Amino acid sequence: MKREHTLSSTTESTSETASEVTELDLSDVDHRVGKPIGGGQLWDPCSTSDIRRWVMAMDNPNPIHWNEQFARESRYGGIIAPQSIAVALDYGHGAAPACVGHIPNSHLIFGGEEWWFYGTPVRPGDKLFQERRFHDYKVADTKFAGPTMFSRGDTTHTNQHGALVARERSTAIRYLTAEATKRGMYDNQIGVVRRWTNDELIELEALRREWLLSNRLGVSPHFDEVKVGDKLPRRVIGPHSIASFTTEYRAFLFNIWGTFEWVAPEGIDDPWVYQDPGWGEGFGFDEEDAKIDPRKRDGLYVGPSRGHIDAEKAGEVGMARAYGYGATMGAWCTDFLANWAGYDGMVRHTKADFRAPAFEGDVTYFDAEIIDKQAQSEWGVPLVQIKLKLTNQDGDGLVSCIAEVELPL
Repeated sequence: MKREHTLSSTTESTSETASEVTELDLSDVDHRVGKPIGGGQLWDPCSTSDIRRWVMAMDNPNPIHWNEQFARESRYGGIIAPQSIAVALDYGHGAAPACVGHIPNSHLIFGGEEWWFYGTPVRPGDKLFQERRFHDYKVADTKFAGPTMFSRGDTTHTNQHGALVARERSTAIRYLTAEATKRGMYDNQIGVVRRWTNDELIELEALRREWLLSNRLGVSPHFDEVKVGDKLPRRVIGPHSIASFTTEYRAFLFNIWGTFEWVAPEGIDDPWVYQDPGWGEGFGFDEEDAKIDPRKRDGLYVGPSRGHIDAEKAGEVGMARAYGYGATMGAWCTDFLANWAGYDGMVRHTKADFRAPAFEGDVTYFDAEIIDKQAQSEWGVPLVQIKLKLTNQDGDGLVSCIAEVELPL
């Protein structure tokens, strides 16, 4: 099956033979390809507090998303959510339809996201509904974990009126934890947690603040004013920390106790809804006991997200230390582009390949350039194509993103 997304730092072939590695058990995967799946559905509509929590976690300063007075005086007449909110109002960070089937002793990291946006804003009081489908997968031999699955799943997001908000195609990377731990690829690459001097922190904060102030009024560049080769204002996030990772995790609403119900598609035999994907020991949820004990459904205490804030647990899944979320990196890209596009523009499409995580102690730089202009696009609006790269302080690639952004004439 075809794979379009890659995590380049983990897909380098190794010289080991198949007999020297453990194979993935895909007996519960193949028969699910191409079928709709179920998952979690949030009970409650999106609130202003949900939006504020999300943009605060994403370090998104745009006042239209959190400042009531500013928003009321805008053309929207009140707070609206950023385009990236769709992933926060979904179950499983948007990766649910790409994580289908039980693979014993496995783990998952995000490999990429592709988004299409249709111009329907999310406002307080809106409720998003998801239709999910397991698209396809491919297994490749990787330096990171030997036999590794690259699986893709599709989600359609609509609101309570049936209006199309966004479509998403997520890529999950599923692998055997023991094999990744044995290989220890990141152990040899990232070293100890970076310690920043006071002068370095002052320099980082100055760059961060410059971007925070870069387009607070939401002024849109006009299509005829920009040209190929123009660069967007540089952004930096970080240094990443246990505190920042925790803040990000808490902004995904499905992580709050009792916020969702399980739903299943109609007419599908054995639909994948909330079955155990086969997480390694200590990384699964206890769904029954979670009805009594909230920590049994809180991924920072148990479950597959433990490694994001616990270096020891990160080491058990092949990561050298605590690390950030793929869904967060995708949201960073959308927010960065949308804030540049302003209130008369919007992000129409992004395709982001995740190359490596944002590790604790590192910073993430955003560098973007206009690479094409389309006066007549398939969307029926003028678009600019932008190449966006996210790198760490050493220049290592984290995300490679190509996006189409609508601008006013």
